[in-house]
Amino acid sequence: MSRVVRFHALGGPDVLRLEERVMPTPGAGEVLIKVEAIGMNRADVMFRTGRYLEKATFPSQMGFEASGTALAMGAGADGVREGDAVGVLPGFDISKYGTYGDHAVVPHAYVLPQPQGLTHVQAAGLWMAYLTAYGGLIEAGRLMAGDWVVISAASSSVGLAAIQIARQAGARPIATTLTSAKRDALIAAGAYAVIATEEEPLGQRLQEHTEGKLNCAFDAVGGPQVVDLAEAMAPKGTIVVHGALSSEETPYPLKQALKKSLTFRGYVYTEVTKDPDCLARAQSFIAQGISAGTLRPHIDKTFPLDKVIDAHRYLESNQQFGKVVLTT
Repeated sequence: MSRVVRFHALGGPDVLRLEERVMPTPGAGEVLIKVEAIGMNRADVMFRTGRYLEKATFPSQMGFEASGTALAMGAGADGVREGDAVGVLPGFDISKYGTYGDHAVVPHAYVLPQPQGLTHVQAAGLWMAYLTAYGGLIEAGRLMAGDWVVISAASSSVGLAAIQIARQAGARPIATTLTSAKRDALIAAGAYAVIATEEEPLGQRLQEHTEGKLNCAFDAVGGPQVVDLAEAMAPKGTIVVHGALSSEETPYPLKQALKKSLTFRGYVYTEVTKDPDCLARAQSFIAQGISAGTLRPHIDKTFPLDKVIDAHRYLESNQQFGKVVLTT
């Protein structure tokens, strides 16, 4: 038997159930993985509550990513061998192939070798955050050495990955967060400056820090603040919106976009995971960073799988600084 987390209705953390199931077997093109650690994401909460782009099919599994050991492969699951240390990329049908469990069956296209130099817990926090940040900054944002970039919700795992990736690219990241409580930690993580958006005027501070030379915004929030971002942007700058944490409507800053020839675009990590060439570039960039020590997942806290409800409550509290991980 094997444990798996499922939920049968949308709702709060209490809808999650740790259930027993027969050991799953991989079908054609699938890999069975003994899960060691599971990376949690804010998207998990959105999926559980029905606010994510993908909707749950009940009874639904949960989880975008994990690390562990390959146990068995179905027909056509090439490139993976029994005993390999592997990581799970996001991008598959979460309801069917979720990673919250002792074992996970995953389409082989979403299974990659685990980079050397990382523990299972660190590796579980790698792909969702770093592929999202790489694709948004390097591919969509066209970030270059010397550029100024603002990163919102910067204390999240994606935000911290974005700070590291920007620094590796030679850019200068400015972090935003709600309050000044995490300011020192964000500076220590590599931010050139930190703006507490509930305490300081965002647009004014961006102008002061960059002198009107903000080249890129990597925004997880959306909402009215995109107008401040556009006003602070340099000519031909790019605003990449990859999240919708704000409960308010997101206006299109038309006048600033026209005046400055801005690019304003939505972005999702599947732009990387579903493009083999882009994924190969991302893997190379990330592997170089791990080898050099410039990229390293920041693990905030771990919970055992049987405390998954507590883990989701903590994830919703916004206390975390980096990745929350479940262990089996």
